[in-house]
Amino acid sequence: MSFRVERVVGDLVSMRGPGMCELLALSSSRPARLTFSLRTLASHGAIDGTSPHGWGVAFYQGEDVALFRDAAPAGDSALVCYLETGGPSTPLAISHIRRATQGAVTLANTQPFVRELGGRTHVFVHNGNLPGIWDSAAMALGRYRPVGQTDSEHAFCALMARLAPLWDEASPPSLQARLSVLAAFATGLRALGPANFLYADGDTHVRTWEPAHPAAQRSCGAAGAVDAAAALRAR
Repeated sequence: MSFRVERVVGDLVSMRGPGMCELLALSSSRPARLTFSLRTLASHGAIDGTSPHGWGVAFYQGEDVALFRDAAPAGDSALVCYLETGGPSTPLAISHIRRATQGAVTLANTQPFVRELGGRTHVFVHNGNLPGIWDSAAMALGRYRPVGQTDSEHAFCALMARLAPLWDEASPPSLQARLSVLAAFATGLRALGPANFLYADGDTHVRTWEPAHPAAQRSCGAAGAVDAAAALRAR
């Protein structure tokens, strides 16, 4: 799996595979709001929609995030309506609506998942199904532990365990060092099943999608469609 480094003015990415959750990311050089895009995503999370099992969105505000999550369907959510007009302006947002495959429909299993590392809030969302992840030596957990029961949160905790040594130093790690860890992690996930995910640490944003499912990724904005298996954006 390869990564490409880009500097972009604005990028809006929607990702969904057959029978999967849906992901949305906004990345911009200037603060912006999720308006129509959030409503369009939420419409797929109606009770009778394709992804009715909860939703969430994380808006970066400096090195922290404003996090909103709800285990109820997004389609008729009053909170979604509020965020369309009154949500925070942000240069980077990550959103997810859930189609449950593993774990109960609860807040603990609702994405995005967040963890602190190196004084930064790290955000992760995933769609797909990774049935063998609990027995995978490549996805062993370190000091981070899941709160819920999903394969997605387990994957995030395994990623954080890999990133932790980089961020334990006094200064933030280089982009190349982070990229190397993320590339190896993405390759390991692909061996377990569909591995579409979005990850951010405040000044980098990574997106990957499964090349076998071309419908899983749609991109618009200044960057246009991305042909590589994943991309890293550095603000």
